[in-house]
Amino acid sequence: MRVLDLFSGIGGFRLGMEAAGHQAIGWVEIDKHARKSYEAIHQPEGEWTHDDIRTIDYRDVPRADIWTFGFPCQDISVAGNQAGFGGERSSLFFAVTKLLRQIKAWNPKRMPSYLLIENVKNFLSVNGGWDFLLAQAELDEIGYDCEWQLLNSKDFGVPQNRERVFIVGHLRGRGTRKVFPLERQSREAHCKLAGRLALPGKDQWNRVYDPKGLGPTLTTMQGGRQEPKVTDGYRIRKLTPRECFRLQGFPDWAFDRAKENGVSDSQLYKQAGNSVTVNVIYEIAKRMQIEETAKEA
Repeated sequence: MRVLDLFSGIGGFRLGMEAAGHQAIGWVEIDKHARKSYEAIHQPEGEWTHDDIRTIDYRDVPRADIWTFGFPCQDISVAGNQAGFGGERSSLFFAVTKLLRQIKAWNPKRMPSYLLIENVKNFLSVNGGWDFLLAQAELDEIGYDCEWQLLNSKDFGVPQNRERVFIVGHLRGRGTRKVFPLERQSREAHCKLAGRLALPGKDQWNRVYDPKGLGPTLTTMQGGRQEPKVTDGYRIRKLTPRECFRLQGFPDWAFDRAKENGVSDSQLYKQAGNSVTVNVIYEIAKRMQIEETAKEA
């Protein structure tokens, strides 16, 4: 199926979707550094693209079967301001639903059959859970039945403790198949703390991890000043940008393309922290199918 990659970052959604046999046909990303890495990694020459979800003309949006998006979490994350949909960044969710409403009124046949949405675990509870309910009500009104599941990256083949909520929207009448629940794909592992550093700041920054255990949830690392730290023989070191890409399921060739394109380490750290875990997207994408009878109709 054809995929439109919104809030694309460096293309974690795209890698997972393509590994499952789907085809990316367009992408939207506003950050110039992320766009640079996306272009280096995926080489999307000739594809439709735009930089700002708020200024897209709905008539220009290419027809796709699936829209994927991890809309900004700054107003939802525990580390953020907790404003939820009242914040400027996370309210961009409604920029996407505005496009969907416009396309529905213009030409319903151009509506995507699936939506795949990702955000932080706190989306379930921010503003007393009302924002999560509002998101589902908004999609229901447009014509999508939703299912959701909280998934942890550590259960899908990468040593990172990263809980994220995923929502799959099914356009009514299109013959889409149920996706959730997903079962754990890898054995249970535990985070191993090797020690702590006597440094000022948040406790999380001072933790040192055993490389044989789980890593903590990757963040933007403030451009490379808050990287997770691990033991390495008799010394302590920070994770490298390459290792952070690996923790998100990116193959080394993808990291090499971004690095060789002149992207700085500080941006590479940020991009890894902002990405989705490719392995999780792959497991979801494998289940996204449309019944043959619906395709023929």
